[in-house]
Amino acid sequence: MTITEIGGRKCFCHARQESRYLLIQPVDEHDASALQDEVAYIEQLAEEIPFTLCAFQVGSWFSDLSPWTAPPVFGHQAFGDDAGRTLAYIEHELIPSIEETMSGQPVRRIIGGYSLAGLFALYAAYETDTFSGCAGVSPSVWFPDWDTYTDEHPFGAAFAYLSLGDREEKTKNRQMAMVGERIRQQAAKLQALSRVRRCTLEWNAGNHFVDADLRMAKGFAWMLREMDHDAGCM
Repeated sequence: MTITEIGGRKCFCHARQESRYLLIQPVDEHDASALQDEVAYIEQLAEEIPFTLCAFQVGSWFSDLSPWTAPPVFGHQAFGDDAGRTLAYIEHELIPSIEETMSGQPVRRIIGGYSLAGLFALYAAYETDTFSGCAGVSPSVWFPDWDTYTDEHPFGAAFAYLSLGDREEKTKNRQMAMVGERIRQQAAKLQALSRVRRCTLEWNAGNHFVDADLRMAKGFAWMLREMDHDAGCM
């Protein structure tokens, strides 16, 4: 794992020269500490499909990954509206910098994230067709007005992976308890779209804080296997 700086942000990169897949993931300090294990899990689960992963560290989790302002849902931290700026950073700085170092073959890009970063990954796929695949892992689809947003915007990715812990909706927080209903709605919406070739919803054992690195790896590995099979069928 190489640590570098791209566009003023700290980035953690695992690169394979022969890779045609670029995995992009927003992380905080805790996520970053588990990236080595996550990469090992992906390699184990992805049937030796070579990939490049670039994870970038966000400055303000509740602002950099939030699509619009919203009041606090837990604690006292309100949500900002800087997801659009973060997406612009990925498209205009991160991707060009990383792909310049790759093999020169056409690259299929996959955006993924955990928790609020999972919601951001979905947001990125709704805002642009830059990404072939999107992995929303335990995504914060309970976010206020997210259901309305997804009704009003096209989805730009051809592959979608969603997952949730089977105890995540069993919470006393009324807003966050909506996550089970919302993830089922999200999956149904994506599965109904002709543009989306494959969409799956996987249920994991446990609450929101169990095996985040393994859950992320399962999402990215599913994406690699499905997209590689799809490429082989073309």
